[in-house]
Parts: sequence; structure tokens; C-alpha cells
Amino acid sequence: MSKAAGADPGRPFLRVDVLTIFPGIFESPLRESLLGKAIAAGVLEVAVHDIREHSDDPHRKVDDYAFGGGPGMVMAPGPIVAAAEALGEGPRRVVLLSPAGRRLDQPMVRGLAVAGRLVLICGRYEGVDERVAEVLGAEEVSIGDYVLAGGELAALVVLEAVSRLVPGVLGNEASLAAESFEGEGLLDHPHYTRPREFRGLAVPDVLLSGNHAAIAEWRRRAAMEKTRRNRPDLLA
Repeated sequence: MSKAAGADPGRPFLRVDVLTIFPGIFESPLRESLLGKAIAAGVLEVAVHDIREHSDDPHRKVDDYAFGGGPGMVMAPGPIVAAAEALGEGPRRVVLLSPAGRRLDQPMVRGLAVAGRLVLICGRYEGVDERVAEVLGAEEVSIGDYVLAGGELAALVVLEAVSRLVPGVLGNEASLAAESFEGEGLLDHPHYTRPREFRGLAVPDVLLSGNHAAIAEWRRRAAMEKTRRNRPDLLA
């Protein structure tokens, strides 16, 4: 998928190249919701590349047995490095999605959003040959303390988190300032909409008062309480 024709060349822009052996996983997510709209508007460009196309094996094999033994297969360095080098030269940040990587957080997302160009490498099997990260200068990134079958869904998480911070992607960019992990680093406050009462649960009176100072204070206290309950580590 490429930058939309007629997009304003002066607008902020992020280019993301995804390297994977399952490119079909990305087809629907890149057409829907904010990602699809951002790509259509030309403020985001995403290209998905099949690592198997860079395999020298007649059967397009990209994995091999691990030196030292052990269960499962390991993704070989050759096809991945070749796929990355085929993207050409120029400044970019290379991210290898791996459960052994640094855990993704909002400060990291903010840094990736201003990179201009990202390369996301999706691992599979038991892992990726360590020399891939060394040769490409890749940062290993994990989206949480658990293991997925591969890096494709993790890459989509990174892509959506990062793209939301690119100017022009969100309809109301002011909403970013009040989200979880922004500002004081607290979780977001509780939200309510109509009806005023639902199954015996009423909207807090202060939110109906029209007193903006009181509402702001309630939201801050509620955010603090939710953070204390769900993520006490953030208060530390």
C-alpha cells in the first residue's frame, strides 16, 4: 500500500515497511478504521514485504535447525537481511518484534512516531537468528510479557499505537493529551455517556453539574484511583 495520490507533500508523514512470512495477515487491518483512513489520506504509508521472496531455497524456506540443539526451528538471517537491504538506503529505525525485547510503552511509541521511517520485522518459530539484529542495528521490542505465535499481531499493535501520534491521523488530536500514560502518566479516567442510569448504575452527579473545575478535579481523582487499582506500578 502506498501514499495516496494527491496527498499534500508538506504534511507530516510516516513510512512503515513490514517484513513477514504471512503478508495476508495485514490486508484487512490496513484497510479499516484509523489505519485505513490515514493511508488513504496520505499521512501514513505502509508496505508489507514477503520475506520468503528473498530466500535462496527453491522451496522458499526461511528457517533452519538451531545450533546447539533444542526444539523448533529458527528463522535464518539471510532472507530477513536481504529483505531489509532491498528497501534501499536512508535513515530509519528497525524494530524486531520479539518477546525477548524491551517492553513497548508510550515514551517508546512517541519516539517511533517521529522516526519518519520504520521497518518492522516479524519473527516466527522459536525465534530469529541473533545476527539479524546485529547486522541491521535492530531494536528488539515486546508488546507484553507473553508469547505469540509470531510477530505479525505485535507489529500491528506497534503500527496502530505509533500511527495515532502522527499529525493528521486522529480527527481530534487534542484527545491525545488526556489519554492513559500521557500527562502525569496515570491511566485514563472513567467515561460515561447516555443513558444517565443503566441497570441501576447512575452517572456521577458531578459530571452533570456543568462545573468544569469540579469535573476536572473528579476526573483526576478517579484516574488516580483507577491507576492505584489496576496499575500501582505506575504510581511508584
